[in-house]
Amino acid sequence: MWGYIWPLLLVIAANTFYHICSKSLPQNANPFISLFVTYTVGAILSLLIYFFGENPAIINDMKKLNWTSILLGLSIIGLEFGYIKVYRAGWNVSTGSLVANIGLAVVLVFVGVLLYKETITLNRLIGIVLCCVGIFFLNK
Repeated sequence: MWGYIWPLLLVIAANTFYHICSKSLPQNANPFISLFVTYTVGAILSLLIYFFGENPAIINDMKKLNWTSILLGLSIIGLEFGYIKVYRAGWNVSTGSLVANIGLAVVLVFVGVLLYKETITLNRLIGIVLCCVGIFFLNK
């Protein structure tokens, strides 16, 4: 059970700090130099953790990668920059992330159907409608 729960708790904790940091970035700071520092720290930490792991073989491990790592890097920059702009546009930390994540959840239901052959059940359709109603009330 713990193996199922702890990754979710890590995502919640890391995401909490992520949004606090994104909202706290000074207005006059260039978001791209901030992202450069952020990802430099992340790259160094990732490499250190990699080399302290079991059997690091960087050339062999790099050969196992595909286009997804590049696209993931591009999407992360879009995500990070988007959240910085969301907060600079005046969204509250309590609602900006919530509205974005509800929108994401609705989009991912359709991505699941189109790319991964998941099914849309009546419960999921009701959930989508409730999410959209929730976004309406959050922004009213």
